[in-house]
Amino acid sequence: MSETTQRPSRRSALLGERPGSYAIARHVRMTPMKVRRVVDMVRGMDVVDALAMLQFAPQAASEPVYKVVASAAANAEQTAALRIESLFISQAYVDEGTTMRRIRPRAKGSASRILKRASHITVVVEPRAEAVVPNKAKAEKKAAKTDKAPKASTSEKKEA
Repeated sequence: MSETTQRPSRRSALLGERPGSYAIARHVRMTPMKVRRVVDMVRGMDVVDALAMLQFAPQAASEPVYKVVASAAANAEQTAALRIESLFISQAYVDEGTTMRRIRPRAKGSASRILKRASHITVVVEPRAEAVVPNKAKAEKKAAKTDKAPKASTSEKKEA
């Protein structure tokens, strides 16, 4: 018999050991293509900036995306004791949900199918890693890069 391995929990699959939180809206009655346009705008943004942008975005899909981002931020604030100001959207994606099939009558007794699509919206927020490097260390790195010998040009290679 084969060994049965358990699937990882959703949290460990999305975040692993990193701090942060996530939110998922399932069966949102909008096509995934339309929702992806809005999600692509906010991916990688700070949460506060993303919420401000979504609040005034003209697309109809910005409302459910706003709710998911706000929910993920609230989850991070409640469960992981993180501040909303320090969070950014590390992952955001839209999956296709169920499709309701409807029929539209056509000429000569035929019918055509109407597909009413739904979406699953997933947003993961994490605190931004502030890697503060002192100015002295930055200057040393820059000096080390310039001290390296430049590669020989192609004309010098032909002469040798």
